[in-house]
Amino acid sequence: MPKAEIIAIGTELLLGEIQDTNTQYLARQLRDAGVDLYRSMIVGDNAERIAQAVREGLTRSQIIITTGGLGPTIDDPTRQAVALAMGVDTEFIPELWEQIQKRFQRYGRLATENNKRQAFIPKGALAVENPVGTAPAFIYETPDQAVISLPGVPREMEFLMEKSVLPYLKHRFDLRGTIKACVLHASGVGESQIDEWIGDLETLTNPTVGLLAHPGQIDIRITAKAASIDEADQMISKIAGVVNERLGNHIYGINDETLESVIHRKLNQQQWSLAVVECGLGGEISSRLQRAGARLLQADIRPAAICESLNHEELVSHRNQLTVDVLLAVSFTPGSEKQTLNLLIITPEKMSETERTYGGPPSHGSLWSANTALDYLRMNI
Repeated sequence: MPKAEIIAIGTELLLGEIQDTNTQYLARQLRDAGVDLYRSMIVGDNAERIAQAVREGLTRSQIIITTGGLGPTIDDPTRQAVALAMGVDTEFIPELWEQIQKRFQRYGRLATENNKRQAFIPKGALAVENPVGTAPAFIYETPDQAVISLPGVPREMEFLMEKSVLPYLKHRFDLRGTIKACVLHASGVGESQIDEWIGDLETLTNPTVGLLAHPGQIDIRITAKAASIDEADQMISKIAGVVNERLGNHIYGINDETLESVIHRKLNQQQWSLAVVECGLGGEISSRLQRAGARLLQADIRPAAICESLNHEELVSHRNQLTVDVLLAVSFTPGSEKQTLNLLIITPEKMSETERTYGGPPSHGSLWSANTALDYLRMNI
């Protein structure tokens, strides 16, 4: 499998003014096509630094993809930078200038003289027409490598990647395999404990297994390189079976499944309705359950100040008055040192109660509490 690197270009990215979503999209496209992504980076609008990044990338990888810096202004340096990296000049391509002018005409506008800069590409590069924007892309080939420069506008970049770049890569590098990832979601247990249980799997080379911690949730990523999707699925399934066996009921979902969607499914299976009394979380739990479609008959949102403890008698009476099957009561007390979460669940079969404390960053306390409360509900219905 060929190796690839992504260079996202733009000083605005380095300054945190906008988020780099292009790299995430490209990484997934390359993964699905069977290309190993070894590195990604962000470089500001400086031709020399971009050229240096391209040269360094070519010492390690066969495919370099840049995004951004192909606009018409002076601070769009990618064309010049790639030419500098490859030791060539830029050259004017009349056909590109005609395409740019026609595109502006279609928008009812006239191309200005600075738009002409976009018709220059490194000498010897392959021009890639951009039918959905004004910034043409290009590919600079060497005998064994390719530098591919795409616009930074996400809609344009995605269109060109799917319609032009992926077909080019598949033909040029004879791409036949695939890299597929599957994510198992776990809750109710910490990252270090999961590492104790499946640490041996994390040393595998294919499939690979990695952990990613979120407040109140751990993701277990299984990634397989294979000749086909079916083969990758079989490899992933084998490892996923081991993970499920070791973690048991702590695994609640896979890929796009969420705690709230799992709860929705379980409530439907038992034809149970639900009410939530939520203190100190501003309706986060209720909102997530409602978005998932759960049968939430009432959401009673209260400030933490009036809900320091959960009154059993009041909550049992409240459930009976509402004539619901399940009542979840959540009380969260934020604090800089100790953040306390009290949970009470009443179902037709039992009443369960617990207290949990959170010692992580205070800003993550609410998300941890919501995930912990939803997982407690999942485990008790």
